[in-house]
Amino acid sequence: MSIREMKLKRGAGFLGVCLIMAWMIAGCANYSIPGSGSGAVTANSCEGCHTDYERLIEVHDPDTTPPPAGCGGTAPEYEPYDRVYLGGDGYESFKASGHYGIGCTNCHGGVGDTGDKYTAHSGDWISAPSMFYEDNCGQCHDEITGTFASSLHNGTGQKRKVTMRAGLDGPEDFDQLPQHQIDGYNVKCAQCHGTCGNCHIIRPIAGGGGLKAGHDFIKTPDMINGCVVCHSSRGGHAYLGVAPGTVPDVHLTKAGKECLDCHDGHELHGTGEPAEQRYEYTELPQCEQCHPNLNESNSYHSKHFEDFNCQVCHSQDYNNCGACHIKDGHAEYGPYLGFKIAKNPIPDVKDKYELALVRRTLAHPDNWTGYDEELAYSNFDEFPTYNYTTPHNILRWTDRTSETGSCSQNCHIWKDGDSLVNKSLYLLKEDLLDWEMSATESITMDDELPSHWFK
Repeated sequence: MSIREMKLKRGAGFLGVCLIMAWMIAGCANYSIPGSGSGAVTANSCEGCHTDYERLIEVHDPDTTPPPAGCGGTAPEYEPYDRVYLGGDGYESFKASGHYGIGCTNCHGGVGDTGDKYTAHSGDWISAPSMFYEDNCGQCHDEITGTFASSLHNGTGQKRKVTMRAGLDGPEDFDQLPQHQIDGYNVKCAQCHGTCGNCHIIRPIAGGGGLKAGHDFIKTPDMINGCVVCHSSRGGHAYLGVAPGTVPDVHLTKAGKECLDCHDGHELHGTGEPAEQRYEYTELPQCEQCHPNLNESNSYHSKHFEDFNCQVCHSQDYNNCGACHIKDGHAEYGPYLGFKIAKNPIPDVKDKYELALVRRTLAHPDNWTGYDEELAYSNFDEFPTYNYTTPHNILRWTDRTSETGSCSQNCHIWKDGDSLVNKSLYLLKEDLLDWEMSATESITMDDELPSHWFK
């Protein structure tokens, strides 16, 4: 019986018994894929092969290219047979789950009753069924897959900027891009931006790829081995205090919060409301949810609460991207720690603030060099090369909130001899490279700061 006809419900223990009874009532008692979900495991079956480690070694095809490097650096390297071995940690849990009873070929296609690798992986076989999540996962989890198209985890935000810089209207036009740009996106960006399996079954490619727990379906992804694998260079490393000179976020050290304590399923799976970029989400966590009456808690908050976002005062230095998404390897600059206050680049979305922290992005006119000589960005200036940002490295006491100095000493620009103290905090035109000037000068602070600060 196909997955379309099966209505699985999540659970364990007593719920698991209910699942089996439901399948039998639905006519699934005779359902059987050899060696998968049917009790005894035969050698000539999907499960028979993928639980036989020596056999996997014998028939594996060596990798022809190393794992791609991502924002967090080069991915860990796992052997091809390790990536598809079912007998490791998590396998017994998988066998006890409802997903196991579906059978390999009902998700992956191919041929299930053969010991030949190439026959098994022929026909309609697919390695990652959740690429077609509406047809596969959606048969049982339609309340999630029905809104996932609006989730930024599938790359909507990045596709928007790629397409609009290429002169198209938005992410819905992604398929109209030149093939070399689509290929480049799939190699560079899609190694993290993916679908259900990237969080719940496999390691993202950025983490080495392959099964993370013997094909067990992990309802709540692990923060370190799940979230941080993809959100490494910015969110994860900032939160954990990995960067030199930084310390972990206070929400980790004092409250022990993990990613999913604030970023829940509604946000991660999408709400069904179209959102072209992440700050449009209505479900985003807000500081005020845990810290009420912030606008009245001290004189600094009272004065500046609606001037700029909380991170302007309470963030440490944070990672900024380098021009690294270039196939031939050249880059004008690499990633670096920095801190810049600029005019709010998304006032239509974050209309509360005049100023905000910004982060240099990986956008570069040469992003597609090495994929094709065709001009890739006909409209590069569509977006600034700095994004609105909310670094996950919050502290109560930072260089700007120091108890030993006033706001004017720690944040305002002032002259000390021939030096301008705190000038580096602000994004100025002199900070921009020639090729990013026209795209970004509109959010610089040159004409926004009081003139007496410079005297």
